[in-house]
Amino acid sequence: MIEAVDTRARGLRPVKAERVELGSFVRRLDWVLLAAVGGLLGYGLWAIAGITQSDIPGNSSYYVVRQGVYAAVGVVGLLVVLLIDPDYYRRFKRPIYIGTIGVMLLVLLAGSVSHHSKRWLDLGFFRFQPSEFGKLLFVLFLAGILADRARRIGESRTVLEVIGFASVPILLVFVQPDVGTAMVYSVALAAVLFVAGTRWVHLAALGAGAVAVILAVLWLLPSAGIQVLKPYQQARLTHFTHPDQDPSGATYNVAQSINAVGAGGFHGRGVAGATQTNYHFLPEHATDFAFASLAEERGFVGVSVLLLLFLLVVWRGLKIVAVARDSFSAIAAGGIVMAFLFQIFVNVGMSIGIAPVTGIPLPFVSVGGSAMIANLLAIGVLEAIHIRGGQGRRGVLR
Repeated sequence: MIEAVDTRARGLRPVKAERVELGSFVRRLDWVLLAAVGGLLGYGLWAIAGITQSDIPGNSSYYVVRQGVYAAVGVVGLLVVLLIDPDYYRRFKRPIYIGTIGVMLLVLLAGSVSHHSKRWLDLGFFRFQPSEFGKLLFVLFLAGILADRARRIGESRTVLEVIGFASVPILLVFVQPDVGTAMVYSVALAAVLFVAGTRWVHLAALGAGAVAVILAVLWLLPSAGIQVLKPYQQARLTHFTHPDQDPSGATYNVAQSINAVGAGGFHGRGVAGATQTNYHFLPEHATDFAFASLAEERGFVGVSVLLLLFLLVVWRGLKIVAVARDSFSAIAAGGIVMAFLFQIFVNVGMSIGIAPVTGIPLPFVSVGGSAMIANLLAIGVLEAIHIRGGQGRRGVLR
């Protein structure tokens, strides 16, 4: 598959945006992907209904209703995105990039502060997190840059240019501060470079550089008296391997999450019996640790259903990478899928103590309108790529 994608990235020219006939449009949809996403939406709302039933006294359905509204808005957005030929994103990559940077700068200047971070813009009727939407825009821009430089992808200069462009939004997200989302952006960068056919030596150098930056930020610079991260951030990133080290302080969240997952057992305690969740021993149980709360209430069986649905989405997404009609579409699909997979891995990992606590939400489950809508828009882009992809399909596109 790597060779096929590499050949595509080197050999195909961008295609013109095309209209799709309605009958072909419907037939070319990836119905398995849509069914899996529909299953995730339903399952996530069901999970949130149980997880948050005691969060707002007198209004047990508060969060699930809000989440349902966000899901409905996201589905409408998905349907709109389906109608847009992905080639338009390549054409308008520079406005997409400039707009993304502009909004992120606006967040730093006029954003609202919550939980020690400035990540949100308050519109009155909706407070949204631009960095969530930026994940998709970031991937689309990088895919456009790499597609335009497909014949020079083996050159160091090309890789450095792409990293330079990517560094600006990554740094703007990092200083909000939002370390978790900055990590998602970085993984998306590595993914698009890989799918585009970047040489292994360049990927290895990028990986070594990332490790060096992590070591410097977490240990080398602090030992020299230079604090890049705030103390609570550094504790979250380094103490997760020893959840019993400070159970009432830095590792409290991890310890309570592990307890909740373990307490769920095979079948779960049920909504009424989930003491870690209902009595708020587990912080952020509807957002960061929604997986742990679900595990406590529904047990191994419940989380297995969720993980199988996630696996189905990832599988279909990887298939879309393989059938994409051009280099831009393949690179964009690869970046979207890997960013999605990374978020799942880190969120589940931090819930069971094998990954640092970074605040990355669990797609389609964690409460949050920005993440819900942005994820559905990303699925819409994948479906748009699938509709217009595949060998021999160009004949049905007019």
